[in-house]
Amino acid sequence: MRSMRCLAALALTLACGGRAAHDTTTLPQRAASAAPAATPRLDRLRFNQLALRLDLPLYWIADSDGDGEPDPSEVTALSFYSEPAPRWVEGDAFTPAFQEALNRIRAEARAPEPADPRLRLVRQELDSVAPTLLASDLRGLPEPHKRFARHMLQVGALIDALYARQVGMTALASRLPDDPASRSLFRRNWGPRCKAPSTENEPACSAIEGAPAQPVDVYPAELQGQDEFCVALEQRPDAEGLLGPFTVVRSHGDELVAVPYTDVYADQMRPIAQELEAAADAVADDPSEGALVAYLRAAAKAFRDNAWEPADEAWSRMNARNSKWYVRVGPDEVYWDPCSHKAGFHLTLARIDEGSLTWQDRLNPLQRDMEAALARLVPDVYAPREVSFHMPDFIAIVANFGDDRDPFGATIGQSLPNWGPVAEEGRGRTVAMTNLYTDPDSLARRRGTAASLLSAEAMDLYTDDSQPGLVGTILHEATHNLGPASEYRVGGKTDEEIFGGGMASMLEELKAQSGALYFLKLLRERGILDDRQVQQSYVDSLVWALGHISRGMYTPSGWRKPYSQLAAIQVGYLMDAGALSFDPEREAANGEDRGAFAIDVERLPAAIDEMMREVMRIKAAGDADAAEALARRYVDGDVVPMALITERFRRQPQASFVFAIRLD
Repeated sequence: MRSMRCLAALALTLACGGRAAHDTTTLPQRAASAAPAATPRLDRLRFNQLALRLDLPLYWIADSDGDGEPDPSEVTALSFYSEPAPRWVEGDAFTPAFQEALNRIRAEARAPEPADPRLRLVRQELDSVAPTLLASDLRGLPEPHKRFARHMLQVGALIDALYARQVGMTALASRLPDDPASRSLFRRNWGPRCKAPSTENEPACSAIEGAPAQPVDVYPAELQGQDEFCVALEQRPDAEGLLGPFTVVRSHGDELVAVPYTDVYADQMRPIAQELEAAADAVADDPSEGALVAYLRAAAKAFRDNAWEPADEAWSRMNARNSKWYVRVGPDEVYWDPCSHKAGFHLTLARIDEGSLTWQDRLNPLQRDMEAALARLVPDVYAPREVSFHMPDFIAIVANFGDDRDPFGATIGQSLPNWGPVAEEGRGRTVAMTNLYTDPDSLARRRGTAASLLSAEAMDLYTDDSQPGLVGTILHEATHNLGPASEYRVGGKTDEEIFGGGMASMLEELKAQSGALYFLKLLRERGILDDRQVQQSYVDSLVWALGHISRGMYTPSGWRKPYSQLAAIQVGYLMDAGALSFDPEREAANGEDRGAFAIDVERLPAAIDEMMREVMRIKAAGDADAAEALARRYVDGDVVPMALITERFRRQPQASFVFAIRLD
């Protein structure tokens, strides 16, 4: 069996024999014989789905000449697969490795359904997605920046291996069967469990026979087998210490103790520190990258001593004006944790998109006005704070690692850090990702789904332009820094202590996405957006919400899905207010479906105000009963036509991002 690091943590150059992603090693000799000439042609989507099923790091980018066949200029090698990619093209011609891969893909297209029901479900999972390319050509960088990028890709490989251990993937690797579909699912899903909306609730859908559970490494396995183990931990008198974000809970006899990440994962964190220092050395002589170098050295220290606040301080001093790179490395988000307390390791590597500077200049003067507007909604329970935070930097993703690289979709905006003085004082950084879902295939799929759910009048406000979604992301991430955030205390208690980890995470995201709607009228009042642009952003946010509703409200283990639940609450609340309506007999904009949403643009602003007021009141007052009431009505109730929404969205394959990075 390959080592876990090689299986889960492949970048351009790894410790797995040290091969580059473009080496000439051929695939193992397990290909089918050459396909007969009569083999039907495959469209690009099916080609890429079958390559995924075969765990081949190969992607057909576009059929530029329209001949229905891949050409050498139309394919690329992919990163982060179970084995480094061979060279698919030499000069202007395909290599024997590509011909072998093509034969396997064609043979797989003709293969009958497997007799094994588990393998049938694995195929269904993999075939339900649209592999979607994020390509980065870094060949034009100055040589010091190329060296920096190579070191950061190695950091990413090490982060992948660390996160795989953290989520419990490493412990199950030896049980993985030697078939490519199972390997591909295991690699992509960070473990054996199926995660597509159509298969995640199928008990037998697993990359491993018997569908074993995957206990995360941050809590004792025996504890995770107990019902409501998260609630039991949260109710302990020593909960605050046990549930700190940068620790692992371990059993010592009959006692539970919190052990720092750097003690438990020292063997993997120290090499990361070394690579971060090497990356800093690579650009240390570039006078324009002083802030980046300072952050890399501070992050390296944190990977040795588990003190993340100095790294946050250095990171907060980076911005779109003093570096060409966006880097965030360390433990941050908690959504992967069934209890939503422990921070997951990740690396975001991106290039700065200087288009953000214009938006920052427009929005920075509004920060205090935005905070004051929220406080005016609930003056009896919340007083405005002095706020000063970074308006979003726009970034173009090069690669995501660890907790950043999801099986489906990708994060389109983020505000960090989540703890410590930088977060509490509003000095964190917020980013919006500008190169996600912008490819023609993604745009066409989204438009088609929107037209199946919206009325013709609502669809008239839909646009393929990226600005409405980008504005929503900017306002969502800005709102994370406003109002009662994660460090806000009510009666001396944090939101996690008041609401529980899962509900607290959902409420914070509900506050942020409600802000994405609420602050649109402020941008209109200040002349930043006109009426139609505001209405287009409303529609874009509605389609976003319907998409998350289609993914289901809970994981198979019963944990809340924060974005899905906030989306259901927003749609249901606005339906109750009469700003949205669903008529099962209304013709959808596509002229084919019955059952569509209509938007009353006159009622919508006042309804959004009331929704924002209620969310602010719940968070600022610590009203757990009201939070549960929202969830009962809109998440667990029947106000929102969830089954119909799900059916319409599942007609289209869900995006699963794949990465191609060129440095040489």
